[in-house]
Amino acid sequence: MKTCYYQILEIDRSAQESEIKAAYRKKAFEYHPDRNTSPKAEDLFKEASEAYEVLSDPQKRAIYDQYGHEGLDRQGMHHGYGNMNDIFSHFGDLFEDFFGMGRRQRSRSAGPRHGRDLHYELSLSFEEAYQGVEKELRVPRQKTCHLCEGRGYPKDAQVKTCSTCGGRGQVVQSQGFFTLSTTCPSCGGQGQTVEKSCEECLGRGRLQEIKNLKVKVPAGVDHGMQICLRGEGEEGRLGGSPGDLYVVLRVAESKDFRREGQDLWIKKTINVAQAALGIHLKVKGPSGEDLDLEVPPGVQSGEVLGLKKQGMPGVGREKHGDLKVEILVKVPSRLSKKQKELFKELEKTLEEKDSSLSKKLKNKLGL
Repeated sequence: MKTCYYQILEIDRSAQESEIKAAYRKKAFEYHPDRNTSPKAEDLFKEASEAYEVLSDPQKRAIYDQYGHEGLDRQGMHHGYGNMNDIFSHFGDLFEDFFGMGRRQRSRSAGPRHGRDLHYELSLSFEEAYQGVEKELRVPRQKTCHLCEGRGYPKDAQVKTCSTCGGRGQVVQSQGFFTLSTTCPSCGGQGQTVEKSCEECLGRGRLQEIKNLKVKVPAGVDHGMQICLRGEGEEGRLGGSPGDLYVVLRVAESKDFRREGQDLWIKKTINVAQAALGIHLKVKGPSGEDLDLEVPPGVQSGEVLGLKKQGMPGVGREKHGDLKVEILVKVPSRLSKKQKELFKELEKTLEEKDSSLSKKLKNKLGL
């Protein structure tokens, strides 16, 4: 069993963003391998980092609060970290804030950088969401330049310390009582300059590509859900781990069914006689087959009847929702002469029945 993320960071479930960041900062200092040589420190550092990754992301946190670790697993949102470098590259900018400017310069100029996560919107029909489907994706993304291996310059190019910032990557400007540090405009924060850029990527170290991927969409997905493809985001820099690809699902509404979670809703109209006598109906289910529905005598307009386990399947589960059938009783607005006579006769019998029931009730009450 995984430990609760809130317990790991020692915060309340109502904690705000600033409190979550402060709690993680405390844990990062406590278990950082440069500060803590305990054999368990690395595992605790990874655990705290995983907790922060989830709780600092509003969407992941909402899923975790409602469904726990299982909910994150079903949507492929559990990251997990293989080693410390993976954590440092993923949270590079955050650790720059935690541990100061010196670390910032080392990470920018020499350290590995985690690849950027990507998002891809995938449109699905209602039928595809019900049955599950495999889709092909064409994802535009940046890859490492093969010629310069991501450096942005040839191996034999002469590298010099930036004369503007002195290798710090930052320039300091004084404005009255304030001192402002900004990225060096000459070296772009790298602290170094080169005399010659790579001819292939023109110094960027990256090239655009279209990656063809396949994704299996499980049955029962809903609009707005995400599928995470680990390592299919942009490549990391200088040996950093790749980012992830989040496939955001856009499910079209059904022309026949209204969806509420795993339950599906439809409306069926019957006439007054059918409502009074009851009727056997054929109802088309979401998979296209005819389902049997028994409408009992005396059903009222607006009454809801259910067909168990005929709704949407649960993602990663065998349990289905229900198919809810709302019965609408249609009262005829125009009647033929014969129909009027029949309704008048029916009205008399109903009045006689009501009168008889009334007399029986009075006798029982001794009135």
